[in-house]
Amino acid sequence: MIRLGLVGIGKIARDQHLPAIAADGRYDLAATASRHAKLDGVPGHGEIGAMIAGGHQLDAVSICTPPVGRQAIAIAAIDAGLHVMLEKPPAATATEIMALADHARARGVTLFATWHSREAAGVAAARDWLRGKEIQAARIRWKEDIRRWHPGQEWILEAGGFGVFDPGINALSIMTAILPAPLLLDSARIDVPEGRSSPIAATMAMRSGDAAVDADLDFLQTGPQSWDIEVDTDAGMLRLSMGGSVLELPGGEPVTGEDREYPRLYARFTELVAAGKSDVDIRPLQLVADAFLVAERRTVAPFQF
Repeated sequence: MIRLGLVGIGKIARDQHLPAIAADGRYDLAATASRHAKLDGVPGHGEIGAMIAGGHQLDAVSICTPPVGRQAIAIAAIDAGLHVMLEKPPAATATEIMALADHARARGVTLFATWHSREAAGVAAARDWLRGKEIQAARIRWKEDIRRWHPGQEWILEAGGFGVFDPGINALSIMTAILPAPLLLDSARIDVPEGRSSPIAATMAMRSGDAAVDADLDFLQTGPQSWDIEVDTDAGMLRLSMGGSVLELPGGEPVTGEDREYPRLYARFTELVAAGKSDVDIRPLQLVADAFLVAERRTVAPFQF
């Protein structure tokens, strides 16, 4: 049994983490830390220091706060000898997450930088099917409604909030997992609303081996939402849709799998803790950082929630 502390009780924690924890008999949610919320029946604290000092005999923490400021929270947990699971993106910068990985290694605790979209039902099968194929081109179309999925979350358009790359990094996490050759960025464009710091839309021109890979990210999609990846190969086109939960192979019908992304993450965390290992893959975060470095920046119309 892992006695777990949950840090941050926002939308993602309520929608995904809490149900996954409750359904996994290997976890006991022993305490929470949040500036703005508490859970009925669970000891709550305003910040992680108080939670650690609260006598809850914690083994691990799962951190669901926005990325800015998350490193200090993780350091406090690691210094207390606790294993740490991080919601994506794992930190505000690539340097922060690498420093956290070094710190966890030095303290002998597990650090798990999660990418929940890699646990979507079709992703592993897509990776296996692409192995040995000639990749000719690939496309990402990741378009969703910020007002629906992040209602009133002003932080996401502030500096360090990632903007449209907060969902877009999910697509990059899938692509870096399924493509056999490294994914490299050539150019990008970001559209930043007047008076904001992070983009509301972006495009990326990348390559994997000799194959062109382009991404079109949009945070203003109304109506049906688009979370689609297509990969052209010498054996036909593979398509992942609905965030990776639906897989369509050449000549076949779309196959939809059960949504178990977060239960799989917590199962993986259990395995890592038991094995005394960490899992920290920063490639999706590096691609976002590269986009901010090289992107053409355009100022677009103001945005209000």
